[in-house]
Amino acid sequence: MTAPRLDVLGFGNAIVDVLARTEDDFLLAHDMRKGGMTLIDEARAEAVYAAMGPGVEVSGGSAANTIAGVAALGGRAGFVGKVKDDGLGSIFGHDIRAAGVAFATPSAADGPATARCLILVSPDGERTMNTYLGAAQNLSPADVDADTVAGAAITYLEGYLWDPPAAKEAFLKAAGIAHAAGRTVSLTLSDAFCVDRYRAEFLKLMREGTVDLLFANEGELKSLYETADFDAALAQLRQDVRRAVVTRSEKGALSVSGSDLVEVPAHPVERVVDTTGAGDLFAAGYLHGHAQGFAPADSLKLGALCAAEIISHMGARSERSLKDLAQENGLRV
Repeated sequence: MTAPRLDVLGFGNAIVDVLARTEDDFLLAHDMRKGGMTLIDEARAEAVYAAMGPGVEVSGGSAANTIAGVAALGGRAGFVGKVKDDGLGSIFGHDIRAAGVAFATPSAADGPATARCLILVSPDGERTMNTYLGAAQNLSPADVDADTVAGAAITYLEGYLWDPPAAKEAFLKAAGIAHAAGRTVSLTLSDAFCVDRYRAEFLKLMREGTVDLLFANEGELKSLYETADFDAALAQLRQDVRRAVVTRSEKGALSVSGSDLVEVPAHPVERVVDTTGAGDLFAAGYLHGHAQGFAPADSLKLGALCAAEIISHMGARSERSLKDLAQENGLRV
């Protein structure tokens, strides 16, 4: 097996995030479920954008956030996702490349506009997301470059993009190429609503070995196994996938692989400002450590540190050097 050219290659929705602060009354007035992620059409996106306060625009999407985090840690990172050749598409491409991520997916000349996620952050730091997926949903097998996938140590797949049939085919094509090259395939469940729709398919991916490394939070795990008993869900998870990482908010995080269980506490945070990207950046820290051959405990600690940095400010991109932060906390990168 040849040495990898990339540490992590992410596949996911290419979205421009628009972040703005809001009050709970705004959410009620616009019939939004606080803390949730709602898929909206282009007309609703335009209406919410017009009504929300001043925002900050930055390239986003769950896997894209994770991959930008890997790059910020010094990892060799790449991303595959679809944008349209429009204003927001240009913002996405420039922003993610400026973050040190290789991004070469061709832009669509026509069809739906570039995706955007309107993120409303409440005073308590909770984020409510309204997502128009647009061009991001048109990722297809033609966008999967075999050489790029084969050259990545880890191929990381975003559960949010399991909806469109063509994107699903692209994921499966990438997984097949990665495994043929002796690489690792990882999947994040993304959200409990994704699990509710695709529980059987996600379990099949795990049980048949398409996925080697699974990321989930506690809510997603319970949804996956349709139980309120975390320990019962964890016991089943051990049987279904080679390795899994589970985040539990203030309870910390854990990694399981067969009979092995490693737990770490949450990294302390003075004040939670915005939870946007917490899981994404946790995955970035863990994936970077895993690609470098770190012990699971060290990868978990790096993930917890990255998540803590992200929730201390607005947005899902680090404001401090993650490499410097890791070194200050005694963690190697």
